[in-house]
Amino acid sequence: MRHLATFGAALALFAWVGAVPAAEIGDDGLHKAPWMVETFKDLREDLGEANAEGKRLMVIVEQRGCIYCTQMHEEVFVEEDIAAMLSEEYFVVQMNMFGDVEVTDFDGESLSEKEAVRKWGLNFTPTLMFLPEDVAEDVDAGDAAVATIPGAFGPGTTRNMLTWVLEHGYDGEEGFQAYHARKLNGG
Repeated sequence: MRHLATFGAALALFAWVGAVPAAEIGDDGLHKAPWMVETFKDLREDLGEANAEGKRLMVIVEQRGCIYCTQMHEEVFVEEDIAAMLSEEYFVVQMNMFGDVEVTDFDGESLSEKEAVRKWGLNFTPTLMFLPEDVAEDVDAGDAAVATIPGAFGPGTTRNMLTWVLEHGYDGEEGFQAYHARKLNGG
């Protein structure tokens, strides 16, 4: 019996060493992943930093107690390739759906996180909003976004969306649903 317990402990340690750690919960009740970037939430500055680092700007909107946010952080964002893509290819800025931290939108308007989220028409958490490399001065983030994913999705859908955005799939004739179906069918 002791050998079985030792084997189980060794197996658990082996699984833990190869795993990507799940995000911790911050003082605001939101998940804090290592690939998230703490900024002053000036989206034009964030876009400039993302571009300077050769990354794509992604805004993730979450809220305290969101079970779907927890699901994404515990089951999807911990996938090694997804965590690597988020860390290496994306500049991720977190917004609190009901937060009061000041945000400066691309159009220059300063407002709280909750006002910005409402302005952008976002209603679900988590929501992933992907921004282009260039945004006109008079456009807000909601209108500028090249893709928006409201709600929780599995690793396959999330992985394909992250890849589709990096490949500028939104510029082509193949929309995300067709791209995703093709990838699911081995194409």
